[in-house]
Amino acid sequence: MLGEQIGESRGKRTGRRALATEGGFKVEVSFEDSGKMLGLDVNDFGTYVAAPRPDGTLYGEGQGVLMTRDGDMASWKGQGVGRFVGGGAVSYRGALYYSTASAKLARLNTVAAVFEFEVDASGNTQTKMWEWK
Repeated sequence: MLGEQIGESRGKRTGRRALATEGGFKVEVSFEDSGKMLGLDVNDFGTYVAAPRPDGTLYGEGQGVLMTRDGDMASWKGQGVGRFVGGGAVSYRGALYYSTASAKLARLNTVAAVFEFEVDASGNTQTKMWEWK
């Protein structure tokens, strides 16, 4: 069951790199964003690798680091399924798993966070996350 929304952020794609082009493609994408997580102001950065599947959808795996303005940190790993939505925009849905030693962010250690991640044609990103109960 989908629980409460635990985070939301906006940012920018900061880089793209082609990792493979034979028999399809594999692309590495990096981004940075800022917003709220568990009510705290945060900055986040991450990198994911995406490749097409036979039906034209995308499968991606990524990792990154979330930091509060006070210096508390959490790392994350995740997977998602995406699709092209026109003009170079991409839309992903998936799950993230966090790890932290921070008391302020400790709740993330017990959460599977489902996400919506949107990248528009100009590289602007928007992410929303909910606790999966």
